Amino acid sequence: MKPPGEPARKVIPIAPVASEPSAQGEIISLYEAQKKIYPRSISGLFARWRWGMVLLTQIVFYCLPWFEWGQRQMVLFDLGARRFYIFGLVLYPQDFIYLTGLLIISALSLFLFTAVAGRLWCGFACPQTVYTEMFMWIEHKIEGDRSARLRLDNGPWTFEKIRKKFFKQVVWIAVALWTGFTFVGYFVPIRELGSELLALQGGWQIFWVLFYGFATYGNAGYMREQVCKYMCPYARFQSAMFDKDTLIVTYDPERGEQRGPRKKNIDYKAQGLGDCIDCSLCVQVCPVGIDIRKGLQYECIGCGLCVDACNTVMDKMQYPRGLIRYSTQNGVAQRWTQSQMLRRVLRPRVLIYSAVLLALCVAMLASLVVRTPLKVDVVRDRAALSRIVAGGKLENIYRLQIMNATEGEQRYRISARGLEGLEVSSDAEVDIGAAESRWVAVRLQIPYGSASPGSHAVQFDVQAVGAAAHVSEKSVFLVPR
Repeated sequence: MKPPGEPARKVIPIAPVASEPSAQGEIISLYEAQKKIYPRSISGLFARWRWGMVLLTQIVFYCLPWFEWGQRQMVLFDLGARRFYIFGLVLYPQDFIYLTGLLIISALSLFLFTAVAGRLWCGFACPQTVYTEMFMWIEHKIEGDRSARLRLDNGPWTFEKIRKKFFKQVVWIAVALWTGFTFVGYFVPIRELGSELLALQGGWQIFWVLFYGFATYGNAGYMREQVCKYMCPYARFQSAMFDKDTLIVTYDPERGEQRGPRKKNIDYKAQGLGDCIDCSLCVQVCPVGIDIRKGLQYECIGCGLCVDACNTVMDKMQYPRGLIRYSTQNGVAQRWTQSQMLRRVLRPRVLIYSAVLLALCVAMLASLVVRTPLKVDVVRDRAALSRIVAGGKLENIYRLQIMNATEGEQRYRISARGLEGLEVSSDAEVDIGAAESRWVAVRLQIPYGSASPGSHAVQFDVQAVGAAAHVSEKSVFLVPR
């Protein structure tokens, strides 16, 4: 009973939960359980390209840390010493601009490749793709092809199943740990790292090897397409870089529909059928488990395996290839030839990306060529800003950080200018070892009374003896009142 005078309350029904049908009889679920994908192995042009990129990237990744350049590792990002060694280059934190340039070039390259041919990076060179391909190859070799893996997973736990699963896990863990060890070897000298791990020393090194090994094992062994579909942001914003002249994996519905099975030698067109025999092989080979016949989907990584699968079926049925192919939206809609589509590659967006990318690459290479292999930082000694010393001289003390960015020991001559009678009263020459950084105390003196009170600009000149390297750095000389 409602109290007297209170208006009747409107009762709002609660929407049915996910497990109950809605008013239209449709079940709506906010969460879809993951279904394991069992990709079928396929051979073809794009499959060979994928494996070519797997071999190329992993030969470089696994082998590069073991090569030496002189007396050091060829590529080493030594975070402890704050030096990056890349072939003959020695880079310091002051060279951070080169890392920024490299990241900008990588981003622009991604934009350019995406505008031209879609998700080439995802399909052929992304570490997630590469290691997933490696782990699936191991799984295929140990457990068998797609149908054998399905039977094995759906069958009871027998000794044979336990043996195969255990052996697969051992190989997966070995590859993941070796990958983690190699990755850490780019930041810690890999030979020293190996010795420390064998002696069970270096707690942080062990932690990072295990961390990156676990990440490889989990992402490539179990998460696989979930990383591409839900974790990678590129899948979400890729459409902003596509246009109707971007080459993407496409299904030709005008040619393929109406789908349906048929015998090989019948006149299927008389029965109203298209070239697609609805074998679902394109779905079975897809590493992310999508059906490309439903149109472009954000989950598609552009690997082209469905193209290889469909071309195989077309060859067996003696139909023309290209029912599923790399094409453009304009190309499919207007029935363009391959040459007509390729002529649209050089459109304004691609030309702008290419011009900016080329300019950045040239500028970065030119900067590296003319780069001075010497870095100098000047810091005033705050404990003694200015003092009068013997001989009637006024003295300021500075600390110079001199960084030798060459592979050999260098001698540097220090001088200063900017005031009348200014001279270096400390050692004017200093030796710095190969790829070494040292703090050097430098004392500057002027005759007392030769300069008015206040702050006066001075300049330090550091010159390599017997070499062309020369750096000038500004500072100030304080004259007390």
